[in-house]
Amino acid sequence: MPSKLYKSKVAMVDRAKCYTLEDAINLVRTMPKAKFDETVEIAFKLGTDPKKSDQNVRGAVTLPNGTGRDVRVVVIAEGESASQAEAAGADAVGYEELINKIKGGWAEFDVMIATPASMQKVRPLGRVLGPRGLMPNPKTGTVTDNVAEAVEEAKKGRVEYRADRTSCVHVPTGKVSFTADALVENCRALVTALKGAQPAGIKGHYICSCTLSSTMGPGVKVDLKDLT
Repeated sequence: MPSKLYKSKVAMVDRAKCYTLEDAINLVRTMPKAKFDETVEIAFKLGTDPKKSDQNVRGAVTLPNGTGRDVRVVVIAEGESASQAEAAGADAVGYEELINKIKGGWAEFDVMIATPASMQKVRPLGRVLGPRGLMPNPKTGTVTDNVAEAVEEAKKGRVEYRADRTSCVHVPTGKVSFTADALVENCRALVTALKGAQPAGIKGHYICSCTLSSTMGPGVKVDLKDLT
């Protein structure tokens, strides 16, 4: 059964209306507050066919105003790359010892970055990291020799986006406590990145719908004409 908080939020939304991005954000920000700083998430329904490998949509973008949370970054590297990662502020840096620790079940991190040379050792972690969305991938900039830049971007608020099996993309874009301008800027940066990742074989509409919501709130439909 929906909570009183959720019902009070739903009562503020015109379910038949598509709001401009700015109006949707202002609405979400002015809804009754939960006891914590809720995350603002934007969701898209894409016109892609997830069964076709050439229509996979995946990438990453650094939000100009961050995500509002402390991002824990681990780096699998050795030698000079490991030193650069430590200097850039990585929370944990290591090679075989760290890999074995993760194999043992440790997963107290939000982003893993690995050098190309270390990927042979990292790949067996796919069964553990894959379901959690933590497996390093060149498409998201988490397999790189430039580990210092990757660590800095992750700390600043680099988020990954990926279409799931139903062609939906869900991405956090900040906190309810952010200013409206900051959330608008983050959302538009994400939309730009998503449009740039449009597969060449798409026929018809690429972005079919968009919804904005807070952690404890209902979805607010966003007008695609305003968004794109």
